[in-house]
Amino acid sequence: MRYSVHISRSAPSDRDFAHLTQNISRLHPGWFPQWGEIVSRGLRQELYTVEVRKTLKDPVPATGSAASEAGEIAGILPLIAMKSPLFGRHLIALPYVNVGGCFVPEGKEREEIETLLIDEAVRLAEELDVKYLELRHVREIAHPRLNFERRGKVLMELELPETSEALWKAVGPKVRNQIRKGEKAGLRAEWGGKEFLSEFYAVFAETMRNVGTPVYSRKLFEEIFEKLGEKAEICLVRTAEDRLVSAAFLVHGREITEVPSAGTLRWGNALCANMFLYWNLLKHSIEARHAKVFDFGRSSIGCGTWQFKKQWGAQEVPVVWKYFVRRGTMDDVRPDNASYGLAIRIWKRLPVWFTKLIGPWIVRGIP
Repeated sequence: MRYSVHISRSAPSDRDFAHLTQNISRLHPGWFPQWGEIVSRGLRQELYTVEVRKTLKDPVPATGSAASEAGEIAGILPLIAMKSPLFGRHLIALPYVNVGGCFVPEGKEREEIETLLIDEAVRLAEELDVKYLELRHVREIAHPRLNFERRGKVLMELELPETSEALWKAVGPKVRNQIRKGEKAGLRAEWGGKEFLSEFYAVFAETMRNVGTPVYSRKLFEEIFEKLGEKAEICLVRTAEDRLVSAAFLVHGREITEVPSAGTLRWGNALCANMFLYWNLLKHSIEARHAKVFDFGRSSIGCGTWQFKKQWGAQEVPVVWKYFVRRGTMDDVRPDNASYGLAIRIWKRLPVWFTKLIGPWIVRGIP
């Protein structure tokens, strides 16, 4: 089989993506074709999509040639070119999203297609003069130009039973007691869509301030609703006095539900509000969305968030982030970089309204 390689400035079409995923039963939400445009518009950064298509032509066309003679799509690699006066330039697949990199269905030619995609991504990284290219894979993909990797993160995924009653029995007495504490305190969960966005964002922004991290723009979440529609959902938790205490943003894939963003206000810890929130997320995923897997998101092994997810029964799914590093190291802009310690401490003391004002401008450039 011969292939042609093309770069587009838009996301793959729904028709192309449907062809790629037609034989895949479980589709992670991070692989929706709209994510490239969502992140591009939400972070105000440029989108590039590398496509490999089947062709009857003998030579592989030169980079950037028209796709008019190309056949059906065989693989894609969405990339966001991030530019920031604070952090420089990076090429990422994809920011915000847990799962990214090359998307090629299983088959005997998978390795060849992935090589073509990465070849073109490396060429684009050099053309754009970025510090590094980052590919967020969940499996090993070898390529001679990928000169660094990071394996310290894992996805925490829970295989869901068929009923919430079975899940209740599985989580154990300690977790059940904390959920009951929230119920006895009068907490209640509400479900909705874009109409809940302002309340979700208020909780999320304050939570991010409290951990010393710049908050994403509200526009990012608006774009998720715009592009994904009913696949996106918000859960709010309120007290008996109608005070908002906790909130989560969910995205539903094919048999998989993911929580890319969530938050609980500090005073809600005494009410076990976060435990109550996640119980309702899990219960809803089973009963309303018929999900088979719940993705809690990525964590570093042994950290506090890892322990929180582990108590629900979530299992580690290793991620293999690969890099083509051209200048510096991939650790230069990591939040746990010691050089950012003072900035994080200062950020935690800033008023929330101010972090919502300048946070999106900062975080849009952080890979």
